[in-house]
Amino acid sequence: MLGAHVSISGGVDKAPLNGKNIGCECVQIFTANQRQWMPRTLLDEEVDNFKSLIKKFNLGPTLSHDSYLINMASPEEENIEKSKKAFFLEMERCKKLELQLLNLHPGSHMGKGEEKGLETFVKNLNEVTVQFGIFDFTICIETTAGQGTNLGHSFEQIKFILDNFAYKEKIGVCFDTCHSFCAGYDLRDSAAYSKTFDLFEKVIGINKIKAFHLNDSKNPLNSRKDRHENIGKGFLGENFFKILVNDKNFKSIPMYLETPGGDEAYREDLKTLRALIS
Repeated sequence: MLGAHVSISGGVDKAPLNGKNIGCECVQIFTANQRQWMPRTLLDEEVDNFKSLIKKFNLGPTLSHDSYLINMASPEEENIEKSKKAFFLEMERCKKLELQLLNLHPGSHMGKGEEKGLETFVKNLNEVTVQFGIFDFTICIETTAGQGTNLGHSFEQIKFILDNFAYKEKIGVCFDTCHSFCAGYDLRDSAAYSKTFDLFEKVIGINKIKAFHLNDSKNPLNSRKDRHENIGKGFLGENFFKILVNDKNFKSIPMYLETPGGDEAYREDLKTLRALIS
């Protein structure tokens, strides 16, 4: 189930057709402007159109990517309150659009230490979700490269979040291939791939992977730098993606491109990936 992050320019209901036009079987979207604390309210008409077109084009699970502004691990009270409110509104939009998945970055501890940052993140995430109440989508914690003071670069950190979340059945992982590679998890050949996912199974459990971000990497293993490259053109290489798209463990897991170059590059990356499927 291969897709990409598609534009919502002109309204969120433009996303399904944008995805269909580049060959997506599933799409990732921003539900609103990702660089505004208080984005506009979704119109009922565009919500209805979005849901209708998702069904019309037979698109798989839609993954919402939360705002880049949100940092619920922040030590700054003002930023925490703004982040919690923004995430609450993101949850409202996901519920309204009847999305299946919501991608969330663990945030940055901003110099206060990883342990403190993780505790702060989980505390605030629990407060928001308990306040929100019933929701049907799965929150996906994204694996990160560990750039700067960003959290979520180790499987153990992800496990801490999952283990301490209030709704165990409503949380999973979005495995970003570039980020995990740059965080130090090798994936480039069969032996390295097996070692990394065996470790993931041991620490977290493969069944907790609910989505993939498919990105090659502009930087080498353990670089701790988050820069995406097109499929087969980076340090991860085409062999890794061939192994992944043929792994029966992930046959039903949606995979979303976030590679550079826009729609035309997405078309080529999707063609490359499909050609690797045995």
